[in-house]
Amino acid sequence: MDVLVHLASRQGEVVSRSELEQVVWHGAVIGYDAVTNTVIKLRKALGDSARNPSFIATVPKRGYQLIAPVAAAFSSEGPGKATGDPGASPHPSALRGRTDRAKVALLVVILAAVAAVIWVILTRLTPAPSPDPPPATQTLTRPLGQPPSIIVLPFENLSEDPLQERFADGMTEDLITDLSGLANLLVIASNTAFFYKGQRVQARQLGTDLHVDFVLAGNVRRRGDSLRVNAQLVDTRSAFQVWAERFDRPTSETFAVQDELTNRIVEALAVRLSEQERQRLARQSTTSLAAYDHFLEGQRLSHSGTRESNEQAQAAYRRAIAADPGYGRAYGALAYTLAFSFRRGWNAAPLETADRALELAQRAVELDDSIPQTHWSLGFVRLMRREYQQAERAVEQALLLAPNYADGYGLLALIKNAVDDAPAAIALIEKGMQLNPFYTWDYPYNLGRAYYTLGQIDAAISALEAARARNENAVPVRLHLAAAYARAGRVDDAQWEVEEVQVLSPTDTISHLRATHPIGDPELMRELVEDLRKAGLPE
Repeated sequence: MDVLVHLASRQGEVVSRSELEQVVWHGAVIGYDAVTNTVIKLRKALGDSARNPSFIATVPKRGYQLIAPVAAAFSSEGPGKATGDPGASPHPSALRGRTDRAKVALLVVILAAVAAVIWVILTRLTPAPSPDPPPATQTLTRPLGQPPSIIVLPFENLSEDPLQERFADGMTEDLITDLSGLANLLVIASNTAFFYKGQRVQARQLGTDLHVDFVLAGNVRRRGDSLRVNAQLVDTRSAFQVWAERFDRPTSETFAVQDELTNRIVEALAVRLSEQERQRLARQSTTSLAAYDHFLEGQRLSHSGTRESNEQAQAAYRRAIAADPGYGRAYGALAYTLAFSFRRGWNAAPLETADRALELAQRAVELDDSIPQTHWSLGFVRLMRREYQQAERAVEQALLLAPNYADGYGLLALIKNAVDDAPAAIALIEKGMQLNPFYTWDYPYNLGRAYYTLGQIDAAISALEAARARNENAVPVRLHLAAAYARAGRVDDAQWEVEEVQVLSPTDTISHLRATHPIGDPELMRELVEDLRKAGLPE
C-alpha cells in the first residue's frame, strides 16, 4: 500500500527502484526482487497486465510509473470525508500534504473501481506469508531424528538513524550465515527470512507455514559508541520463549556480540558442534567496523543489478578492502561484481575484467577459506569464465562449509545446467527451494533452463514465466523465455521478449551470448542461438 500511495503522489512520473527502496523500505538492505514482487502483487490486485498496463507501467532501466488518473477525493466538509467521487476537487490541504500521510488521509482513486480495489489490496498485502506458497513449502516435513530447524527474522532497527537499517540487516545476514554452517541445524535462507521484514507474524504461524521449530527475533540500537542488541528464541509449537537476552556493549565489540549471540543459540538448541565448526564460529571475517560498514553498503548497492549500482558497489567494496586489507569476504564480493559486469558486457576490456575477477576471488579464499561466500564467489567467477570443473569444486566446498546454503545449491544447479546435466540441476534447485521457500527469480530460472535442455518446452515456459514474474528485468530469464517461445512456435511472444531484452540490455546480442553465456555443450549453444535467431535477437 505504501508503494501504491507513493506512486500516486508522483502520478505520471517515473519513480526509480532506489527511490522506492528509500521511501518505503527506508534504505534497508533488501533483495532486488522486493520492489518487483510488490508491484506484481499490486497488479494482481488491480487486475493489471505488465505487458499492456492500465495502472502501473514498467519503464525499463528507470523504474515504475502510475499511468492511471489520480484524485484526492474529499467532500466539501474538509479532509477525512471521503466522497468516493473521482471527479471531486481535492481539498487544498490534501494537495499540500500529499507526501505527509500522517497529516492528511490521502485516498487514491484510480478510475471508477478503486473503492473496491483498495480493500482487495489491503487484504492481499497484510502481514501474512506468501499468498501462493511454493510447492516446496507444502511438502516440507521433519522426519524423526532430523535436526531442529530455525528461521532468523530480520532484526529491527531501533536507532533514530535510518542508515543503521543496513547494520541491523547485516547482523541478521551474518547470524544466518554462521548458523547455516552447522550440520546439525536446519536454517531457512535469508531471502525467505527477509520476506517477513517489518511484519508482525506469530511464531506458531511461522511454524505452520515454514515447518520450522524455532524463531529467533530481535532488535538493534546503535548510537555513537554504544550498541544494544535484544534477542529472543521462541518455540513455534508452544509459543514459549526458550531463551532471551540483552547485550549492552560498546560498538567496538559488535563482532564479539555476534559471536556470543550465535553461541547462545547453539547452546539453547543443544546443537552438537564438530571441532571444525567450533573453529569456524570462533573466526571473525573482519575486526574493522569501518570495513564492515563499507561492505554492507556494497551489498545494498549490488542488489539493484544496474550498471550504475554495480560500479558504486565496486567502489564500496574497494573502500572496505582499504579499511581492512585482510577482509576476504570483501574481495569475494568485489570479484562477483566484476564477473557480473563481465557477463552483462559493461566493460571496455572484458578479458582483463574476467582475469581481475579471478585474482580477487582466489585472494578471497586465501584470506578466508572458512566461510561459504568466498568459495561461492570463486565458483561464480569460474562459471562466468567457463571453467566448469573448477567452478563445481568451489561451490561444493561452499556447501561442505554450509550444508544449508540455499544459494550454493542454486549456483551448483546453474553449473549443472551449463554442462548439460539437467536432471542434477533440477534436484539441486529443488533442494535450494526447500531451504528458501520464498525464493528469488534465479530458482525457477534454473528449472526453466533444465526443462528447456530436456526438450520439455511447456514446463520450461511455465518455470521461466514464473521467474519473469519475480523479476521483469532479469535478462537471462527473458533470453531463455524467448528461446522457449520460439521453440514452441509462439514467435510473437518470443519477439516481444527480445524487444524487452534490447531495451534492458542493448549489449546482449548473439555474438555477446556466444562469448559470455556459460554453456559448455556446443550443441546446446547451437540450439539456443538458433531459437534466439527465430526470436529476432540481433547478431
